[in-house]
Amino acid sequence: MLDNWVVMPTCLPLVLRRCHACASPRFRANGKFRVNAHHKLIDAWLLVLCAGCGRTAKLTVLERMNVRSVPPLLLDRLHANDPSLAAELLQDPVVRRRNRIALDWDGAWRLDTGGTSRSDREVLDVAVRFAAPIPVRPVRLVAEGCGLARADVGRLIAEGRLVSAVRLDGRLSDDFTFTLKR
Repeated sequence: MLDNWVVMPTCLPLVLRRCHACASPRFRANGKFRVNAHHKLIDAWLLVLCAGCGRTAKLTVLERMNVRSVPPLLLDRLHANDPSLAAELLQDPVVRRRNRIALDWDGAWRLDTGGTSRSDREVLDVAVRFAAPIPVRPVRLVAEGCGLARADVGRLIAEGRLVSAVRLDGRLSDDFTFTLKR
């Protein structure tokens, strides 16, 4: 029997970027946008607040684009300060590269195991699915989902009782499966 676990975001991740005012390394995204039009050209920024001093910084979303080339739905979402658009843009590698930022997902996700009891089964087959590309160590997910210490999970891997087609000691943000033999 295959169990399904889901790694789900609980809030927007912190943005890792140095503040020019207080040198704090973290910003909070609140889902607000600023849109500025100049004749036929448009600029749009995602606003983020410094976690240290509260100063606002702008992450470039659109830069000097012709208004007619911007999809109307995107423009409506920008004007409406759509929080789901903020989440999509923070996960977009083009936006992250353009603004030279990284994301800190600590405390911004949770593991949903379905709440079923697994202690009585001899073999546990689990499919882990990611609702968003959140980089997490599979060892941490297995430990949290099975109620084990990370050292115990490492021992199970070394003994060959925890197996997977992917490497379990690195970071993953893609779906994977594993088998645990007790």
